Amino acid sequence: MGEHSVVYGAPAVALPLLDLQTAASVRTSASATITSDLYTGHISKAPRQLKPVITALRATAEQVGLNIESCEVVISSTIPLERGLGSSAAVSAAMVRAVSNAAGVTLSAEETFNLVQIAENVAHGTSSGLDAHAVRSLTPVRFQKGNPTDVEVAKPLTFVIADTGTSGSTSAAVNGVRMLREQTPRYVDSIIESLADLAESSIEALGTGDENKLGMHMYEGQEQLVRLGVSAPALDALIEAAHKGDALGAKLTGSGLGGCVLALAKDQDHASALIEDFTEAGATRGWKTSLVPSDLADEYDQETGLEALFDNQENA
Repeated sequence: MGEHSVVYGAPAVALPLLDLQTAASVRTSASATITSDLYTGHISKAPRQLKPVITALRATAEQVGLNIESCEVVISSTIPLERGLGSSAAVSAAMVRAVSNAAGVTLSAEETFNLVQIAENVAHGTSSGLDAHAVRSLTPVRFQKGNPTDVEVAKPLTFVIADTGTSGSTSAAVNGVRMLREQTPRYVDSIIESLADLAESSIEALGTGDENKLGMHMYEGQEQLVRLGVSAPALDALIEAAHKGDALGAKLTGSGLGGCVLALAKDQDHASALIEDFTEAGATRGWKTSLVPSDLADEYDQETGLEALFDNQENA
């Protein structure tokens, strides 16, 4: 919430996608190669979609003193590209860790953030830093003017991500809002203020476990984003499907103009039903993802997964 308002110094809140995972590894090789679902071959010939990741690779290698000309890089990710889900930040963060581990160097949180942010600026122009912080967190992150703060989560929440099958463009969306603000500053500033208020109210709802209020704020946020002109017909169709499917809330992800919709479900069964509803409304695919309560976040383990955490809570 607040993806566009954060550009103008207002607060925003981002949720971690713990069920979508990214990993990277670096090992010695005869030449500089990269292996991924998107591309396999020499690093110098990687497509533009991998430019942020290659930037993270080179910047980190330079900082830790690793010669990447004799390295093979392997990337695996379940986060789709250019869908407003922070894929570039997530893969770049995995790359920074992989390169520093290969060099036997431990980077501080600030050093890691700065390296990921270099890649994010390549991906999106001037990046706020929200994604670079969010992808390294197990809890939601409040972000304002470069300052991240962990957000309290009172209870487990289940979400559905529905993919329109079309790419979003952060730079195009942000530039579009900027031009609209130059033409109608009062109009845009009122929307930015509303999005900032909704971000703060959403943080409060997360902390009290009020999923109904959180969902309402998601719908309200979507209405403001439509007013900004960053929604799209495919996104609007999925939002309508969310309403018809009794989702507690729904909004577009990232900066808009394509990508995905995030919907708040009542429970796991409802999430499954929503995925079917979204598919009928044109979604190309859908995923479930959950938020871990703050008191369980420290217990999260990628091998154990979220189900074990929720089982532990139910058995407590």
